[in-house]
Amino acid sequence: MSDIRTVLITGAAGDLGSRMRRLLKDAYRLRLTDLKRPTNLAPDEEFVQADLADISALEKAVAGVDGIVHFGGFAVEGTWPIILHANIIGCYNLFDVAHRNGVKRVVFASSNHAIGFYPRRRRIGVNEPVRPDSRYGMSKAFGEAVGALYAYKHGMRVTCIRIGNVSDEPADRRRLSIWLKPEDLAQLVHIGLDHPDIRHEIFYGVSDNVRGFWDNEAAFRYGYRPQGKSEDYRDAALAAQTKLRTDPISEWYQGGPFCSDEYDAEGDPSAV
Repeated sequence: MSDIRTVLITGAAGDLGSRMRRLLKDAYRLRLTDLKRPTNLAPDEEFVQADLADISALEKAVAGVDGIVHFGGFAVEGTWPIILHANIIGCYNLFDVAHRNGVKRVVFASSNHAIGFYPRRRRIGVNEPVRPDSRYGMSKAFGEAVGALYAYKHGMRVTCIRIGNVSDEPADRRRLSIWLKPEDLAQLVHIGLDHPDIRHEIFYGVSDNVRGFWDNEAAFRYGYRPQGKSEDYRDAALAAQTKLRTDPISEWYQGGPFCSDEYDAEGDPSAV
């Protein structure tokens, strides 16, 4: 049985945090933190308001927890000052405060945008070099590296989940490849918090999608058995695709519009 009893969820007011509060509450005693108080906070939910860049506030949020599910930070592309504050400084602070407070495990919400500049035709595992498609994606690659530092230097157990797209159903053709059913994300979080053999692992946060871009053998090795199947929603997703404005860069790369945004490289993208 796992010795993880009390779990802190950062970013608890956001979409992922709200979904995981519901799916994890029966397994752990949850403490929640975010910049703002969740609007649907239940009477039995403990909430500590904190900015990840504020060390003293973060200390209060982390004190006494066994594990952390780190969904906090800026969740889309942003300017460098925004990404630096929330996703670079905030991420480092989270790991460092966790270490100093004896936290055993951290599950870090990485992103597919850490490897967004791989072509869609190329299937990749977790050992390929990162190819971030944005400042946001770069910050997630940084978070994976911070997790490795604290795992190998300090003995923390760290799981990084490169999340595709969490929603009730995939919304278009690209998301038929990267869709992650919320319950499958919860399963990956459970593995990160409870599996006895975790040291530092990177998993792809993706369901059982036949169009998938990624080899998720690492997650399967730890017992991951996704239940969602994106092809169940194929017709609706492809119909929605016809209404979208697309461009060659977005269509070529796995990161989609994150790749085409601000893109000004010369040459044929198919060469890479």
